[in-house]
Amino acid sequence: MLTNIIRITDFSDPNLDVYTKLNEAQLFHYDHDKQGLFIVESPKVIERAIRAGYEPLSILLEEKNMQRDLTELKQEIQLNQTAIPNQLDELPIYALDDTLLYELKKKGYNLLRGALGAFKRNQRPDLAEFVNVINGSKHHPRIAVLENVVNPANVGAIFRSAAALGIDGVVITTDSSDPLYRRSSRASMGTVFQIPWTYVDANTWYEKGITQLHELGYQIAAMALRKDTIAINDPKLQAVEKLAIILGSEGPGLKEATIDKSDFTIKIPMSSGVDSLNVAAASAVAFFELGRNRQ
Repeated sequence: MLTNIIRITDFSDPNLDVYTKLNEAQLFHYDHDKQGLFIVESPKVIERAIRAGYEPLSILLEEKNMQRDLTELKQEIQLNQTAIPNQLDELPIYALDDTLLYELKKKGYNLLRGALGAFKRNQRPDLAEFVNVINGSKHHPRIAVLENVVNPANVGAIFRSAAALGIDGVVITTDSSDPLYRRSSRASMGTVFQIPWTYVDANTWYEKGITQLHELGYQIAAMALRKDTIAINDPKLQAVEKLAIILGSEGPGLKEATIDKSDFTIKIPMSSGVDSLNVAAASAVAFFELGRNRQ
């Protein structure tokens, strides 16, 4: 029987602050050992975050479903043999009184999805360090770059596709939605904790990001429509040793300067009358084609 369960009966309880008083941007900049925090949902995603090396600070549960969610979390931990930095029997576990659920839901949290967990963020490597690790561990690496992809659900879906379809790492510009935002990690089904990724400062990316990737041995494939655009199944792409696939904003797409500096512009062949897919759907098609049959 766990002895570290703390029952919450007052919505003003300071233990709820990280769950109820801070928005995503405030959590990102929260000065907890100068790292920032993030919130995840469901026992499965909590376990994946722990397994990826993120340090949990607390777990928040709905009291009436507490045993169900704790059992599910323990099962996930045992199934994956997760090494937990803060053991489950030492971690603060807050059980929310049923009468407070309505107030919490008004803040955007629906505990019917399961447990919530508050975690410390990890430090991310810079672009060169990140790519060098990928280069050293993968044969004919394929990475994705998300440029100004602002919808968190799309970011999460892209990560899920990348993890499932052979992409070795993801680089995301800081003017995109954060992969650790709650909606992103939920849409990714926890794969933001599975696939390697890092941030690149947006200004740095637009000034010299593609040049830096070229220096690191990559050719660049920008998903865009131009006269010289080639299909994603073009044999030239399969022959590229190191390939970076760049996806852009859901509306305007990639910046012209990004396209100009790229080695290829690529498209998904489509039926007449349709000229584009949602960026998340397009990423799945591109990753499937470009992540397979590497020569």
